[in-house]
Amino acid sequence: MGDCVVAVGEQTIGGVTLFAKNSDRRAGECQSFVQFSEANHPPQARQQCTHISIPQVAETYRVMGHSPCWVWGFEHGVNEHAVAIGCQRIFSREAIEPEPGLIGMDLVRLGLERGRSAREALEIIAGLIEVHGQGGPSFAPDAAGDHNAFALADSSEAWLLETSNRRWAARRCALEGVSNHYAIDSDWAFGSRDLSDFAREEGFWKPSGRLDVAAAYGNARCSSLTSEGRQRRSRQLLAEASGRHDVGTLQRLLRDHLDAGTTCPGDSTPDEPRHYTLCAHSEPLHWTASSIVAPLPNKRRDPWPIWISFGTPCTGIFLPVYLSGVIPAVLACRETEPHSDSAWWTFQRLQDAASRDPRRNTPLLREGWADFEAQLERARLIAEEAARGAGALGDRDRAARDVTEFMDWAVAAALDRAEWLRNHIE
Repeated sequence: MGDCVVAVGEQTIGGVTLFAKNSDRRAGECQSFVQFSEANHPPQARQQCTHISIPQVAETYRVMGHSPCWVWGFEHGVNEHAVAIGCQRIFSREAIEPEPGLIGMDLVRLGLERGRSAREALEIIAGLIEVHGQGGPSFAPDAAGDHNAFALADSSEAWLLETSNRRWAARRCALEGVSNHYAIDSDWAFGSRDLSDFAREEGFWKPSGRLDVAAAYGNARCSSLTSEGRQRRSRQLLAEASGRHDVGTLQRLLRDHLDAGTTCPGDSTPDEPRHYTLCAHSEPLHWTASSIVAPLPNKRRDPWPIWISFGTPCTGIFLPVYLSGVIPAVLACRETEPHSDSAWWTFQRLQDAASRDPRRNTPLLREGWADFEAQLERARLIAEEAARGAGALGDRDRAARDVTEFMDWAVAAALDRAEWLRNHIE
């Protein structure tokens, strides 16, 4: 589950591509943030994914992303080539293949490890789907499999890729909100070889004109009211700031409760269209577990921050992390039960405390984070300037240490503040 937004080129301040996503999962499912270095692999090497093993490639790239504790892949993430990818499950009228295959989160990580651009990553994911299929649990270890949609972006363009088992379609996008239903109609740029023929053979599409992917493959029996409402909300917020988007506007969008972070959850009912906002608080199956906001400049502009959040972003904080450094181990802790050494569980405890009285506590938390966010921003700019100076002198090790030391301080200070705030509102 979840919502993803992209803004490219003229839609943003400075023309920097922006990618953002909320990962909506089961309440209480730990979602760590993990990092893997670039690597070379021997011939005949294989990669064990969540459910199946596939052939490994000769070279994989440096990546990082949010990963549910029992999954090999990523809900969303970035790589060293400034490519960002996120996935959403969607519902096709085509039955899920019974045999295990790759899940959407596996494909996100594989696309990042193997793709140097959004287009290349798209082609890699599409090829893997055609060969290995999609199957096996992805939303919970004992759940059914899913079909998936992917948003992919790099410094120059963004793509939407939608799938149904081994079939797929893709189109470019410039300002887009993506949710848990098919959104590509007859405007697809290219697709799998049998995309149209299969739909006609199965009776999914009878008109003689160009295939409408959503009309043909979308499962009308699976209500898309909730995801369509969230997509309308994301597109509304994107349109309101069109041409002026930056990291801040997308952070506010992901914190959305009708007023981009200031109105608390619970102010409406499912019967009201305004109920469907982007920061999810609906137990037990639709709860925001992590978030990302990724500006995607040219990779030569190191260091470049990726902003991540644990739990519901309205109660927490976005922390800057860097592929050029080493992230703190506490971010990657994959405990399945509450654990003091896990960043995710620290923010989960804060979220639980806020949920006891969200109308009172959510505004208190936003006020309580404000001075820390200002302090964090000042420290970030100093650390990045030092790292760029070291890089200009050719000292890449010093540059990596500068951002690593900053991340160590920032995460430790944020966790201390989260604990203080929890005690303050309880």
